Amino acid sequence: MEKKTIIGRVEEQKTLTRLLKNTQADLLAIYGRRRVGKTFLITHHYAQNLRFYCSGQLEGSLQVQLYNFKEQLEIHFPNETLQLPRNWQEAFSLLRRCLDGLNGIDKKVLFFDELPWLDTHRSGFLSAFGYFWNVYASHRADLLVVICGSAASWMIRKVVNNKGGLHNRITQRIRLMPFSLRETEAYLQAKSIHFNRYQLLQLYMTIGGIPHYLNAVQRGLSVPQVIERSCFQKDGVLYHEFNNLYHALFNNAATHIALIRALASRPMGLTRAQLLEISGLDTGGGVTSAINELEESGFIVRLHPFGKKLKDTLFRLADEYSYFYLRFIENKTPAERGQWMAKSQTPAYRIWCGYAFENCCIRHISQIKLALGISGIVTTQSSWYTGGSSNGIGAQVDLLVDRADQTINLCEMKFSEQPFAINKSYAAALQQKVLAFKQYTQTRKNTQLTLITTYGVSDNAYKQQLVDSEVTMDLFFVD
Repeated sequence: MEKKTIIGRVEEQKTLTRLLKNTQADLLAIYGRRRVGKTFLITHHYAQNLRFYCSGQLEGSLQVQLYNFKEQLEIHFPNETLQLPRNWQEAFSLLRRCLDGLNGIDKKVLFFDELPWLDTHRSGFLSAFGYFWNVYASHRADLLVVICGSAASWMIRKVVNNKGGLHNRITQRIRLMPFSLRETEAYLQAKSIHFNRYQLLQLYMTIGGIPHYLNAVQRGLSVPQVIERSCFQKDGVLYHEFNNLYHALFNNAATHIALIRALASRPMGLTRAQLLEISGLDTGGGVTSAINELEESGFIVRLHPFGKKLKDTLFRLADEYSYFYLRFIENKTPAERGQWMAKSQTPAYRIWCGYAFENCCIRHISQIKLALGISGIVTTQSSWYTGGSSNGIGAQVDLLVDRADQTINLCEMKFSEQPFAINKSYAAALQQKVLAFKQYTQTRKNTQLTLITTYGVSDNAYKQQLVDSEVTMDLFFVD
């Protein structure tokens, strides 16, 4: 296979290269949500070393999966005469026979893609695979076995935390996340598509950093045109994506979708109790598993509340596309050409942008730390809120950076088309928020007010009085 240029994924590629140099056998588990680029990364980074590749087929029977396995063996080992295996034990026996004919000390990569689909009900796949690894592959220093799956929850439960033959056998794992803003910019530039960073931010807040979604962006279109074609036209790549996305990743996806809907209705976040109440779901192991699966797959994030108990943890919807879909696409008729241009100028869209920008900031916390010059300082990210009391002030801080150098950054995030100006009323609100935080937490740490904006904060008396530091969107595009 021809090796293509891989955009971004710098740290992941370092890990993949290091594994090629290891003098032992390795078992790499790579997982992440649908269409995030897992298969592309493995097949193209390891293009020169890939000796066997097979992929599970969605809803394929055991017989179908075995037939596909044999077909891939014949493609990769054309000189072998092979019979259709009756079960997975026979299938891996055939693979061993083929691998025995490979000579040389160069690393040989075996790639098993969409592992959850290969492991059909009562097929014995995982047991046979575990035996293959334990008694054969793990003893060959020239082998690197890669297993991959979009269903992150399945990968964690059945592979990484396997209690049987694969227990503690994973030597490396990679959780592949969506592109950052910097990677998104580089990906589009590689396609000769050049938006300014404000437009890129708008696009990112709508569809996120999913390579498959970004691949639908056409040169010569404005961002509103891209959104209209991708999201509002029936043949658009994202028009029907929402239900397909969750049902492809999770069993009993109705629970996951109910949780996502509840979080989309409260963009500032929900506690677990609030999440159950709004979603209408009953408490229990099923909900707990669904929450964990959504978090592991990158669809939601949890922010531990500063100075509060774990039961007060806030959950927020992190998936950009899901948030946009539920607000603007679902139950809407296909837009007439140019209609989204008008919608994107409405107050409802501007309010949505504010919350979407907050999520973007939370996703790019490492870039914020770099901009603040605190990358080398141990920090924890959290939220803080209080409802107030008869003699107190209620307030909420959506992003708080608690630093090991006895400092806390209280972050305010503002999305605007021009430099953000602090007026008298907003200055009073900021002062009230800082006062409330100090009053309720009784922290002894130094507190600093940080404004994160698109084009910066206009220089006026309120800024000089209140703002200790600021971060602009350009700093999100730094590696």
